[in-house]
Amino acid sequence: MVNSPFKALSHPIRRQIVERLAVGPATVGEVTSDFGVSKPAISKHLKVLEESGVLSRVVDGRNHVLSLRTETLDEATDWMVRQREIWTRLFDVVEDHLKEEQR
Repeated sequence: MVNSPFKALSHPIRRQIVERLAVGPATVGEVTSDFGVSKPAISKHLKVLEESGVLSRVVDGRNHVLSLRTETLDEATDWMVRQREIWTRLFDVVEDHLKEEQR
């Protein structure tokens, strides 16, 4: 499950969509109006974000309102924090070892 948000955020257009939705829900047109790519391309990007659970869509008549699902991003953030803690400890051990070698 943790891989899904990383896949979703692996493309710059999808990252920009997420950044725009971070300020609040918006229609598809509001979020994607100036990307300069085709509507089918936008649809594919939105599909990846929806399937990964990063965003949700509510259809209100002709408007499709997108919202960020932060709980999915929280899972990825938690994983990154744990990895950072592990690697920081490992680097500290290596640093301590190198200091001992220099003495």
